[in-house]
Amino acid sequence: MTLKAVDLNLTDPEKGYLNFVLYTEARLGIASSSLNKELSIEASQTVTPHFQEWLSRLERCEPNAMHCTLVEPTKIPALFHPCVTEDKDSPSAVSGSGCLCRRTFYDPAFGLPVVAKHFKHVGTGGTDEWSYQTYAPIALRPDDTFERFITGRALFWARTDKGILSILPQREAHGYNIGYNGGGPHALAAYLTQLARSDGTTTAAGASYEVAYPTIREWTQSKAAERGKNELTLRDLQAMLES
Repeated sequence: MTLKAVDLNLTDPEKGYLNFVLYTEARLGIASSSLNKELSIEASQTVTPHFQEWLSRLERCEPNAMHCTLVEPTKIPALFHPCVTEDKDSPSAVSGSGCLCRRTFYDPAFGLPVVAKHFKHVGTGGTDEWSYQTYAPIALRPDDTFERFITGRALFWARTDKGILSILPQREAHGYNIGYNGGGPHALAAYLTQLARSDGTTTAAGASYEVAYPTIREWTQSKAAERGKNELTLRDLQAMLES
């Protein structure tokens, strides 16, 4: 399948989940996307300002079929349970003060589902945290141009020319990473190379590893990417093509 932005518009919330390819194994009770990359965001990753910016944009909503693809089949009922802070007798409450509930949201900028998982110890003073499950978009919105790449705590973001923050577009089986010589940094380098060469206009995920420019690949594989500058502008990436 050739990935083109015009064919992979998953980013119009007024039209819903366009071209979202669903993968199912009815016998095993599995349902998920076979195209969009599913992302698990741990509580320790939620402290960055960029995650908090993204989180503040999310809107609470009733669970729907897309949210159900983000949780194990046995946990689907918890999508409909109130938090212990809302009802101490909730089916997801533990001893009246602990909690294992789920909350459902959607991203109004990209129309994708988000499920938050609560883990709260019984009593006071213990762990009380939220982790998140969602899908990365396949591309930025059709009228967006990539302007800035941001990374922090193993999360990868794009900011558009309109200032909108997005999870970096990503395709299933093309996971991103930094700081070592492997497939994750190579996939990220290929995608960043594609953005640099297209002036930020070709944003569909799934760039072939072969297009990764050596200088960009060296950066994604280096410890500098892991410990150093965590933002690169489109111009920064294009400068790497000239070196």
